[in-house]
Amino acid sequence: MRTVFDGHNDVLSKLWAAGDRTGAAFFNGTDGDLDLAKCRAGGFAGGFFAVWVPGDPATAPDPMATYRAFEPVDPVMARQVTLEMAAILHRMSADRPDAIRLCRSAADIEAARTAGAIAALLHIEGCEGIGPDLDELYLYHAAGLRSLGPVWSRDNIFGHGVPFDFPASPDTGPGLTAAGQQLLSACNRLRILFDLSHLNEAGFWDVAKLTDAPLVATHSAAHALTPATRNLTDRQLDAIAESKGLVGLNFGVAFLREDGVKTADTGPEVMLRHIDHLIARLGEGGVALGSDFDGTMIPRFIGSAAGLPRLTQAMEQAGYGADLIARLCWGNWLDVLRRTIG
Repeated sequence: MRTVFDGHNDVLSKLWAAGDRTGAAFFNGTDGDLDLAKCRAGGFAGGFFAVWVPGDPATAPDPMATYRAFEPVDPVMARQVTLEMAAILHRMSADRPDAIRLCRSAADIEAARTAGAIAALLHIEGCEGIGPDLDELYLYHAAGLRSLGPVWSRDNIFGHGVPFDFPASPDTGPGLTAAGQQLLSACNRLRILFDLSHLNEAGFWDVAKLTDAPLVATHSAAHALTPATRNLTDRQLDAIAESKGLVGLNFGVAFLREDGVKTADTGPEVMLRHIDHLIARLGEGGVALGSDFDGTMIPRFIGSAAGLPRLTQAMEQAGYGADLIARLCWGNWLDVLRRTIG
């Protein structure tokens, strides 16, 4: 069974929404994609654990709609929720270091793997919980934050997130704000990975111009194959390749299928088609996995983290060599993290 390091999951949001502030359900079993038993069954040995602030359910669009735009969230509420979700991961790591460890570096990730614990990298997806003075950024960095995406698919003080749409371009509005540029500069100084997933195309090019760090999209796919706003154009992929960056393949079916339909009846060949395209643009060292477990509809053949071996088996059957599979599942993430967070 292959060991997997994954670019994105939303299990902290799921635990928080259930009122589980200690993460007990992660250890005892959940009805979602990710818990300790499923991770161990599928070889899930680490990944980016995202903090994501939900919006008002009353204003949320139909989750099955093709076009979905989201209202901004209240920053006061967002600061409180961000704190509470980050605290869940800290409690889980403190209470069960044998099972999960909060990691601050690539070396920490490797040490957790050696010890048989899940390596958890704290990530913030959409920075509504960080104010324009960036005070919270420095506090969260001290508390282990090593990756963030400035926006989710809604606007905030830092930039403009893409609405969900198909077929459509990711060029949906203006780029980073002045506050967003200051956030990027601070992340570069602190060695916090700046995630390009959910950022619109103008924001992507602003980041590309303003940073020397590898360009990374933790959970995205290829726009050339599935023209959804959340996916990356070939021109964007070429810029990521030039920076020696990385794309983690999103498992969300609506971002993978040619027809953009949101159905779990999506086979491995659809995922492999995206992996092949990403490798063609980024090289074998520029592609990894970014499942979005507990945050999107994933293919039924995978089902949960326990089903990850079915994806790697499909890679083997498609003729992927053992070394390439190892890089896609673990090595490429560790390589880019050594060059970003240290």
